[in-house]
Amino acid sequence: MPMFHLSKRMTAVAHLVPVGATVCDVGCDHGFVAIYLVENKISPRAIAMDINEGPLLRAKEHIEKAALSTYIETRLSDGLEKLAVGEADCMIVAGMGGKLIGKILEDDPEKLKNIRYLVLQPQSEIALVRRILRKWGFLIKREDMVMEDGKYYPMMLAEATGETDSRKIEDARQDYMQSLEDEFGPCLLKDRNPVLIQYLDWWETQQNEILNHVLTYLERRAEVEKELARIRDARKIMEIKRE
Repeated sequence: MPMFHLSKRMTAVAHLVPVGATVCDVGCDHGFVAIYLVENKISPRAIAMDINEGPLLRAKEHIEKAALSTYIETRLSDGLEKLAVGEADCMIVAGMGGKLIGKILEDDPEKLKNIRYLVLQPQSEIALVRRILRKWGFLIKREDMVMEDGKYYPMMLAEATGETDSRKIEDARQDYMQSLEDEFGPCLLKDRNPVLIQYLDWWETQQNEILNHVLTYLERRAEVEKELARIRDARKIMEIKRE
């Protein structure tokens, strides 16, 4: 029986990691993800890193308690600062805001281009993260979404293509469709993810309630109506993918 409990959200994150990949967990907190990956033979080795000494000390204690110190190393690190080039195949960044995740990805391009896989679970601004992945030549291969404690958590596995993306989308329709995928997730839409469908139902209800209160505020009303249209178009994409 596992010694430590992994939340539903973090279990889903762990299962996006490709089997056999050496993992660097940035912002490892208590080290439970690294322990789970090694115990379940998903990863042969992991590096658990955190910017704060307190969580890292707890992670080290948990790793020692699980008798996995041979396979999991802890490091005090700001982002990828203490990761050597080529030391990990896969980087996990989960439970942080989208801007912070984007900063971690872009702060050290040399290290980033030597990482094959990224498993990311932004807490906000997920469209920004998807745009940054595209910019740096990462293709989203898989996505998942879970609901836990009343909140929705989208997450993704991206793989390096070896080329940065400098394309400019000039077609307005194509640009709009790309923005929908950035907001709601290309794989989630394609797979008609049931939690995404649940989220769209919830988000539409929220927007309709807001609309009822802003009918006389034209600018705010237009913003809400625009988001409602995007929700409807996201549903249309799922219907098209279904066919």
